[in-house]
Amino acid sequence: MVFYFTAENGWLMYMGKDKHENEDLIKHSWPEDVWFHVDKLSSAHVYLRLPLEYDWETIPEEVVKECCVLVKANSIEGCKKSAVDVVYTPASNLKKTADMEIGQVGFKSRKPVKRLLNVEKDRETEKRHEKNKEEKHPDLAQEKQERDNEVRRRNKELARQQVT
Repeated sequence: MVFYFTAENGWLMYMGKDKHENEDLIKHSWPEDVWFHVDKLSSAHVYLRLPLEYDWETIPEEVVKECCVLVKANSIEGCKKSAVDVVYTPASNLKKTADMEIGQVGFKSRKPVKRLLNVEKDRETEKRHEKNKEEKHPDLAQEKQERDNEVRRRNKELARQQVT
């Protein structure tokens, strides 16, 4: 089961119900997805799905904050603290090795990892997330395949347009 949320600007945020679902989310994340996690504490893995034309380093500040509030609210330890630090990076920078526990990840590189410090509870944002939360049981592998097919189709079309 995956929980979907809509950011205030209309972008899609999503997270798994537990560490087992996080494994599937890691495996089937899209190249344009950005991963958020409370730093040094157990928490949900929250993903932001960027539109193709956006670069992860240009995410509007208010959207970054919204993702950070969502991940803080879904951390058993973090939600009890007055403030936490949140790390985020492109999902393509996540590294999973066979010796890691279920739900655990590392980074391929520390360079494309950003932090938002002192993320505090934001009840208004949390209420909005609860109101627009959708629970689904997607076929993540199929969705990723469909996305990849669409990107290939678009790239072929662009290449054809450039030739003519």
